[in-house]
Formats: sequence, structure tokens, C-alpha cells
Amino acid sequence: MEQWTIKKLLDWMVSHFTEKKIDSPRLTAELILSFVLDLERIQLYMHFDKEVDKPQLDKLRNLVKRCVQNEPVQYLTGRCEFYSLSLKVAPACLIPRPETELLVERAIEFLRTRTGTQYVCDLCTGCGCIAVTIAKNFPDAKVIATDICDKALSVAAENIAKYNLHQRIELLHGDLFEPIISRLDVKEFDLIVCNPPYVSRAEYENLDAKVKNYEPKLALDGGPDGLDIYRRIAEQVSSHLKKDGVLLLEIGYLQGQAVQKLLEETKIFNPIKIEKDFSNNDRIVTAAKIG
Repeated sequence: MEQWTIKKLLDWMVSHFTEKKIDSPRLTAELILSFVLDLERIQLYMHFDKEVDKPQLDKLRNLVKRCVQNEPVQYLTGRCEFYSLSLKVAPACLIPRPETELLVERAIEFLRTRTGTQYVCDLCTGCGCIAVTIAKNFPDAKVIATDICDKALSVAAENIAKYNLHQRIELLHGDLFEPIISRLDVKEFDLIVCNPPYVSRAEYENLDAKVKNYEPKLALDGGPDGLDIYRRIAEQVSSHLKKDGVLLLEIGYLQGQAVQKLLEETKIFNPIKIEKDFSNNDRIVTAAKIG
């Protein structure tokens, strides 16, 4: 029987993924193999000559097959890296994107300009990546995170438990602000942050197969023009945000002017800033409530 070492498997996987036009073939190979062997990626290179046994090879074979069928590697391994944290992900929730790290960075920067306990609301929390990273990096944050999908909230709960943040992050099941409307403990928030579904119907039909076939439509579909959630947030946000508070939104690359107009029409924000991501696309809206 042929003996497979870590090096031999890595070389074969990289070649195979390259041939099949899988994105980032070496990184993908490293992530899958380190998951199967329960090693850090750097450890693969420290144990190049280690032979891999048959049960692990069988598990690897199955994951490679699924990967070639465009199933995201984050779902295959059940984890992803986000803002230097390792987080659990599952098909019930969207895979965190690097662009969303900019949203988190702006949230943390804002919170660090303030003193005392800061109350944060994270709408459409999904796997909890925004809530967890804010709480992890700003100890004075108290976060309420809401989502309409209970399965996504179960994933978020595991990420909160992993970083021992259960005393500072509360998860609520419901649609946007609905589960917190009648709450007595937090009437208004210092910061409201949201990365909502913002893909238009036309864009959804043309999404990459890796996204369209595997990631949840509920977390992607923003309605006919992709702006459904932004409209509803604009309608409801006034009573949930302190007078000197900030609303932070992630947006689609063509949505800057439309979202800015929605927020201007509320007449409660000034200034409203549109920020571009590293690809020079509109990505973050920062709206300060008039004091």
C-alpha cells in the first residue's frame, strides 16, 4: 500500500486544487489537512515526513471531493479566521469576510473614544463574529446581538463560550430590533452595528456557485434592490440609538449613495460618512446621531 506523508499529501492537494481551479490552492490544502490531522498549519511543515494513517486519509479524501465541488473550506473545517480570532462557522450562517473586519475596526475605534460601559447592538449577528470581536477587543462593551435564525444563534453561542464572553454578550432571537423593543435593561445603545443581507435579487442569481449553492440565502438576499434591511433600520433606529451614538453599517459596493440618502431622510444623523474598502469599493457607512 502506498505510504502518504504530510509533504506528499500537501503536494498532491495543491496540484489537484490548482488543476480544478480552486481559489488559493495551497492555503486550502493546508487548512483541510491541518483540520484532518488536528495540527496548526505551521506544524504541517514541522512534520513533513509523518505518515498519515488510513482513517485520516479516508476523511481527507471525502473533504477533498467536497472541496472540488465548490463547498467552502470554512464549512468543511467548521472554522474560519476573523480579526485574529478562530471562530466556528456552519452552513446556517454566512462566512465572515475580510471586508467586515473594517466594520469591526471602526466600531472598536469609536468605542475607545468613550469612557464607561458602552452598550452595543449587533443586528443580524450570524455566527457572532462582530459581537465577539468587539467584546474581545473592548472590555467595557456590553453587547446585545440579534438574529432571526436560531441555528445561526447556536453557532454564535459557541463562539461566545469559546472566548468566555457570555457575561458581556446576550443573544436574542428575533427580527432586527424586535426582540429588544420591550426590554427594560437597555433602552438606547451607544453603538448599533450591522452587516445585513444586502445582495440584490439580480446579483444573487449571478453569485459564484461557492456562495450561492452553500451559504444561506437568508443571510444574502436583501430584496429586489438589496436595500430592504437598510430601509427598515432607518425607520426604526431613532428610538434605539443615544443622541451621541453611532450607527455602523456594512454595504454593497454600489449602495453608498442609496444608503446615505435613506439615512439623510431620517434627519437624525450628521455627519454620514461612506468609506471604501481595500478594493476601493464603498463598504462602510458611519452615521453619527445628532446630539
